[in-house]
Amino acid sequence: MDADFFCQECKAFTQTVLDRSTGDTVCTECALVVDHHYVDLTSEWRTFADDTDGEDKVRVGGASNPLLGDEGGLAPTLISKTNGKPAFFSVARAQAHDPHRALIQAFGTISAMASRLHLVSKIEHRAQEIYKNLKDRKSIVGKPQTAVLAACLFVACRLEHAPRTVNEIFSVANGATKKKIGQAINIIEVEMGSTLEMGTARAGDFMRRFCSHLGMSNQTVKAALEAVQNTEELDIRRAPLSVAAAVIYMITQLSDEKKQLRDISLATGVAEGTIKKAYKDLHPHAAKLIPSSFAPEEDLRKLAAP
Repeated sequence: MDADFFCQECKAFTQTVLDRSTGDTVCTECALVVDHHYVDLTSEWRTFADDTDGEDKVRVGGASNPLLGDEGGLAPTLISKTNGKPAFFSVARAQAHDPHRALIQAFGTISAMASRLHLVSKIEHRAQEIYKNLKDRKSIVGKPQTAVLAACLFVACRLEHAPRTVNEIFSVANGATKKKIGQAINIIEVEMGSTLEMGTARAGDFMRRFCSHLGMSNQTVKAALEAVQNTEELDIRRAPLSVAAAVIYMITQLSDEKKQLRDISLATGVAEGTIKKAYKDLHPHAAKLIPSSFAPEEDLRKLAAP
């Protein structure tokens, strides 16, 4: 653990964890990669022979990937002889016949999308694993590739308790539509439902990130988190994203950091009309939701009517 990093999402100094295998420094509060420039200065050797024979160190070969089988997805370079002279087999030609080529390209696309969303390597690897399982089951034959990969990333985020909205996934899925991504998510849930424990996304899962996008202070974020947690005790039949957006709107109206409805809509991906409807449902319960330490009862009467 280390507390010397300032997290841009949390807007505070938070405890972090260093993933030495990837060089990423990860915030323990929101899973944001706060730094990815760590360099491991220890030995490069991958394997060692017996200590009595220190000359058999191995430093060649690419990193293995358990999802690609024993070959690790690397196309071999074959050297043969013709008339006693060596003839080099084209590396490009060998790669063209590599059975793992399509899988490697898919994994690369997932890595690129995960990087743009600043997701930790654990989520990236989980998405790759989901895709590999779908491919082995032949469940995605004929389905749009980019949409399937985006859906795998969406499900992986949910499984690793760092959910992202469909809009956020869509923003990095070049060429895929929200409809196709949604259909691909349904395929994953049907095909792998017995082995996946996605659970249900809650409004609080998105709150800290949304507040960060809006540049809210720590005190206001803390009040918003407590308020959204209090909504779980009420029978509010609204989508988690709508509840989160409505809570943010309510909290900011009681502070000096008032936010326009359109700004909250952009940060959360929830339509302004939907936020208004959710706010209308929450408004009668303001006294139960808003921490008294943040806004006394007389201030609650100043809340705008829905």
